[in-house]
Amino acid sequence: MASTKYDIIYRKLREEIESGEYPAGSALPSEHRLIEIFDCSRNTVRRALRQLIDEGYVQSIHGKGVLVIYRRPVQPQFSIGGIESLKEAAQRNGLSLVTKVIRFEELTVDGELAEKTGFAAGDVVYYLQRVRYLNGEAMILDHNYFLKSVVHDLTPEIAEGSVYEYMENTLGETIVTTRRKYTVERENKLDSACLDLHGYNCLLVVTNQTFNKEGVLFEYTRSRHRPEQFVFYELAHRK
Repeated sequence: MASTKYDIIYRKLREEIESGEYPAGSALPSEHRLIEIFDCSRNTVRRALRQLIDEGYVQSIHGKGVLVIYRRPVQPQFSIGGIESLKEAAQRNGLSLVTKVIRFEELTVDGELAEKTGFAAGDVVYYLQRVRYLNGEAMILDHNYFLKSVVHDLTPEIAEGSVYEYMENTLGETIVTTRRKYTVERENKLDSACLDLHGYNCLLVVTNQTFNKEGVLFEYTRSRHRPEQFVFYELAHRK
C-alpha cells in the first residue's frame, strides 16, 4: 500500500530527529509551519506528531511546543512495542544490513509444527533460515515460517530484501498485530556455524506470531540474536 500523508510526515520528521537536525531539547516547527511545509491539514500533522510522541521521539510541552527528547543510542535499539522489519530497524539505527537466505522450502504443517507455531495442521508455509549481517558481522539467525496463502509467491530474492515491504507494497497486505516472547537459550550447532558469536555460548531469542488485518496468523519467527549488541526498549506513559 502507498504510504499515507501522515506517515510520510512522521517518517520525514523521525529521520530529521535521528540525524540530529533536530537535537535533543530543540523544538520542532509549529503546527502552522508544518502545515505549510507539508501542504496538509492540521489533523494530518497532529496524527504524525502523535506517533512521534507515542514512540518517545518528542514530547508536547504546554507553552513551549513539541520538544525533541530522543537521544541517539550507543547500541542498536529495537522496539518491543512496535512492529518494524529488520531493514527498517537497521536504517533507523544507522547500520548496514545484508541478508542471506541459507534455506528456503515449502512445508505442510503437521501436528507438532502446529503446536509450536500456531498455524493449523494442513496449512502450507514457506520455511526460511536467514542470516542477518549488521555492519558486516553475522549477528542474527532467523527461522521464519510464512503462511503461503497470505505471503504468496515469496522467493529467496524477496526474502533477502524485506518480506514486510513485499507484503505491504506488492501484495497490499496490512500488518496489524504481533505477539512476542523473549528467552535466553544456549547456542546450537547451526548458531555456531552461521553466526559470529565471539565466544558467547547463549543467544537472545525473540519469538513472534504476527497477524494481518483479518486476524490471520501469517508469520511465526524465531530470531536468534548475539546478545551483547542489542537493546530492546519499550516506552511507557503514566496514566
